[in-house]
Amino acid sequence: MSQEERDARQQVEEYRQLVLRYEALDEEIDAFLNAQGGKLDEMTEADLTHYRQMARQRDDLLNDMRALEQLLHITEDDD
Repeated sequence: MSQEERDARQQVEEYRQLVLRYEALDEEIDAFLNAQGGKLDEMTEADLTHYRQMARQRDDLLNDMRALEQLLHITEDDD
């Protein structure tokens, strides 16, 4: 196996891990919102701050996923 193939496999594995982390965090956010009654405007300042931190992390993971998708030439049509 060439170095290029090893690098590509490593990037694919990194992408898979990002997807798993994204999905887990997304579920955590959903559970948090459900526990709060789903109403952002009724959250305490601390809960709102926690929600925003989780949402920011999820956005960062999504950005990392999109960057790797471009490197790996993954499109939505590849599903």
